[in-house]
Amino acid sequence: MKYADDTIQAYVSPWWITNKKKDFQRGRLIKAPLPHVHQVPFTLIPKGRGDDPTNHSQIRYTMKELELTAKRNLSSLPAAALTLYEGEIVLGYRGKYRPAFIVSSGGEEIPEDLTAGKPAWQTTPTILVAPYYGVERNLKRAGFNKEFVERVKRAEYPNFYWDMLPIPGSDSDGSICKLDHILPLGKYYKSVEFTEHCLSDEALEMIDQWLTWLFSGIEPYEGDFQYLRENLREIQEI
Repeated sequence: MKYADDTIQAYVSPWWITNKKKDFQRGRLIKAPLPHVHQVPFTLIPKGRGDDPTNHSQIRYTMKELELTAKRNLSSLPAAALTLYEGEIVLGYRGKYRPAFIVSSGGEEIPEDLTAGKPAWQTTPTILVAPYYGVERNLKRAGFNKEFVERVKRAEYPNFYWDMLPIPGSDSDGSICKLDHILPLGKYYKSVEFTEHCLSDEALEMIDQWLTWLFSGIEPYEGDFQYLRENLREIQEI
């Protein structure tokens, strides 16, 4: 893939590499059903059973914004179709099947003698992924502001980076990765669709510096990443 001179990828070669293994390698490009991130979470409110009132496996819900300060949490009303335990609530998400890259392949497996008799969620391994969003505007999505995209290309923000994804159906104008949307997925082959593409070691070095900038809140002042950012600013000024 050939990148324009006003992108970091043009100076890091290769950026994407081919790796046909179906594994959870760090940097692998995957596809997965990922939730939209909203400023206010939604909850599902039980409204009664389905068409057959004797069928306890069905229930009707309505969705509303979750009121964290409400004295009574209506989403916790008893419903046989979905059992809730003390302190739990029902959350509702919209989502989309979209590309992402594996930020972390997770930690080590925990020995069985340390997990016996405990809920699986406590120690079941997970991966961390960062999702990509198409830049182009179409009938199904609003797209991104063009000037904003140009600034993202120049690495002006710690929580966004622009890229061209090496998979069919990707936007011709590229995609934006939101590093502040990193989220966990179960480390299970049915949780993701593997592609044959991975970020190179050189690309991951850049991403690591990007993440350090995001996590620390301190803009980098030296190193290859900062050097490339300065070059991109100079190109813009010419």
